[in-house]
Amino acid sequence: MSEANASATRITPGNALRPEDIALLDTKPADAVAQYALWLGDDALILAQRLGWWISRAPELEEDVALANIALDQIGHARSFLTYAGRAWDRTEDDLAYFRREPEFRSVHLVEQPNGDFARTIARQFVVALYQWELYSRLVHSSDPTLAAIAAKAVKEVDYHRDHSIQWVLRLGQGTEESRRRMVAGLSLTWPYVEELFADHPLVDELGDAGVRPSSLREPFDAAVQAVLAEAELEVPQVPGSVGGGRLGRHSEHLGYILAELQVLAREYPGASW
Repeated sequence: MSEANASATRITPGNALRPEDIALLDTKPADAVAQYALWLGDDALILAQRLGWWISRAPELEEDVALANIALDQIGHARSFLTYAGRAWDRTEDDLAYFRREPEFRSVHLVEQPNGDFARTIARQFVVALYQWELYSRLVHSSDPTLAAIAAKAVKEVDYHRDHSIQWVLRLGQGTEESRRRMVAGLSLTWPYVEELFADHPLVDELGDAGVRPSSLREPFDAAVQAVLAEAELEVPQVPGSVGGGRLGRHSEHLGYILAELQVLAREYPGASW
């Protein structure tokens, strides 16, 4: 495809809009749209970094592959969103991933939390996958064609992530006494960070039809969660919510350590390429 033909409509099956295509678009996003893309890109990037830790550490070889593939999908989403956001400020996806400071990131606290044991990671993935599926299912109707195109590809991948996490919640919840105990503990540790996913910020009002109002996703998310947990004979944890603040650049103590690992090579050798 030539530069002149780069378009957000390039979303035919197997030929989806790529970050490289987004970088060639003639139009630049409005600042509000770019900030919104930054939200979504940062969530995906930090979650991918967390999931990548499981490679060679998962409880079975198949899970090494599954979690690695989910992490790669999230990196793909991050690349697209960050490339689009960066066009507003003449910055590349690498600039945004590797050369921003911690307060400049807009990821929610949930994706920053430690992996813990396998059940805790599954609990976090269960929440994120159900949330992202609801989000991208609506974002495909965005008035911004590039956001819609990114979501059209992402929602298909997140559908797999959703199924994967649900099957593990059922398997652990209905398994042994120990697996059930760990799943209950994982959900309890995860649930304080759920509320932040659905918080409306002033940016949402600026987006109009280009974005999705987070609070509008809460009802279908809750219904999906309750259906799965009921089947697993588990309950929604009744725990206090965390303060949050990731969308405003106020992060948990964990993000700094993630960024130190993520950014060290690029910062030690700026401009290096393979």
